[in-house]
Amino acid sequence: MRYPDFFDEAPRITMYDPLAKFLGAVEGGILEYRYVDAVKAAGHSCPTVAGAWLMTARALEALYPQDIPERGAIRVDFRHDATSGVTGVIANIVTLVTGATHDTGFKGLAGRFDRRNLLFFSAEVGEELRFTRKDNGAAVDVTAHLERVPSEPHMGELMAACITGRASDEVQREFGRVWQERVRRMLVEHAHDPQVIVIHPVHAA
Repeated sequence: MRYPDFFDEAPRITMYDPLAKFLGAVEGGILEYRYVDAVKAAGHSCPTVAGAWLMTARALEALYPQDIPERGAIRVDFRHDATSGVTGVIANIVTLVTGATHDTGFKGLAGRFDRRNLLFFSAEVGEELRFTRKDNGAAVDVTAHLERVPSEPHMGELMAACITGRASDEVQREFGRVWQERVRRMLVEHAHDPQVIVIHPVHAA
């Protein structure tokens, strides 16, 4: 599988999955997720997928500053409903990494490893998403400001030509290059930019 080199430069996310450990799937239950995994799950690479990846990575870093995040032990609440805009795309990436599902996930074994009732929509949260640790209740709100990493000026013209079928092979390649260049800047140059991925700790009432 060939893909842009910058996919491997994007932040990686390490998770501890007790179910994977219990079933002997991976040694110690340690799973490493890379941006290319998100691309495979989504079927494409775009600013939304990159933003979902970075929001998840930054939120987990904030919630687990000293420890490896535990997959299946994190609740995620979305401000918007599941069919609003790109919410569903973002939710799929969040589920990939955290294991959180609404009601379609693994039901567990003898009361353990249940992945259901961890993903919710239309929630009253301060930002686009809220990640909450089940063990201690620590939570952070997170939003991606994608507009702070704009496309190149001629993106609209290239996209219009490609969508309408007027583009030559050369124009199509240029569109793909320009499209992925914005994603690259997000994942590499702005991976830790607090103006792009905004995190707010949630203080208990």
